[in-house]
Amino acid sequence: MSTLELNAELYRAMGEIADDEVLLAKVLRYVKRLASMRDDDSKMTQEEFLDKLEKGEEEFRQGKCHEMLPDEDLDDFLKRVG
Repeated sequence: MSTLELNAELYRAMGEIADDEVLLAKVLRYVKRLASMRDDDSKMTQEEFLDKLEKGEEEFRQGKCHEMLPDEDLDDFLKRVG
């Protein structure tokens, strides 16, 4: 689907709930959250986060551990071991 078609479909779908303030508020919150994630590569979905935790637990069980360096912040550490 092209961007134009996606925009039209989005507005059609929103038109179906246009009289429901609660649903529109939920859509707005979600769209704002998506927009804020657009330029931030460090953000991930809950599913991605849980997958990373699961992978980390498995690596821990296998004896594959990582330690933060003394002068390293969390973002640098995650990039290094990611």
